Amino acid sequence: MEYRQLGTSKLKASVIGLGCMSLQDEASTNAIIHTALNYGINFFDTADLYQKGQNEVMVGKALKAHRKEVLIATKVGNQWRADGSGWDWNPRKSYIKSAVHDSLRRLQTDYIDLYQLHGGTIDDPIDEAIEAFEELQQEGLIRYYGISSIRHNVIDAYIRKSNITTNMMQYSLLDRRPEEWVLDALADAHISVVVRGALAKGLLASKPAAAYLNHDKSEVEAIQRKLADLAKAPILPAHLALRFALDHPAVGTIALGASRKEQLEENLKAFDESQKIDLQDLKTSVKVDQYNQHRLA
Repeated sequence: MEYRQLGTSKLKASVIGLGCMSLQDEASTNAIIHTALNYGINFFDTADLYQKGQNEVMVGKALKAHRKEVLIATKVGNQWRADGSGWDWNPRKSYIKSAVHDSLRRLQTDYIDLYQLHGGTIDDPIDEAIEAFEELQQEGLIRYYGISSIRHNVIDAYIRKSNITTNMMQYSLLDRRPEEWVLDALADAHISVVVRGALAKGLLASKPAAAYLNHDKSEVEAIQRKLADLAKAPILPAHLALRFALDHPAVGTIALGASRKEQLEENLKAFDESQKIDLQDLKTSVKVDQYNQHRLA
């Protein structure tokens, strides 16, 4: 497993991390996390939103015996309503500073390695949110903080105003929109990208072709054929798709989801060998789109 420094922090994350949103129950969570640890994964990403906090509970319990060896990332900002009917966006300082204690309790830890704002708009009280994270860092409750956003105007504001270490965003062969401005801007600011959706809901692994974002079904099929042509045993198409997402210097780690340990094993088994593959042909085969909303003024 390869490890990369996140931003200018002291965090060195495995290039493949575990995105924990798909974890379902304690037994499968333990099996998946144990498998991840065996493959050298040390970065685990969850959120207080997932399963109304139960995801944090399962992750914290499974990682408790390995706490000093791993990096735990979680997120804040989506506040569950008291009646459980849904959640509301709340980026206020008071909520962030209150919610962190609930996450710490559920995760059974004294500190969070990476605390991320789980979304956001340009109309948020951004300065207030930054102040909350800075204070939590000074208090030792979090080591570093970041955001999760694809919005140009939001990302630009945090680059200019904050000391974020990471930005989580969707990026894959089927979603190359971040290549327009975001990836280079974050790299120039020494902020690492935590990639989600690197396998495009499984379309770049083993799922049958279907329309995805601005790609129709036939375009997805063409990309799948290209991956299959380039993948030589034991390399799988998924390994190439993951390697593509890691190729940009801004990318620090991929939060790879898994609902079964066998699924995780398949995606990791020959991953290291995929570094030997030339990705240039792959890059020139897929169109690069742009974001249409939330752009810089």
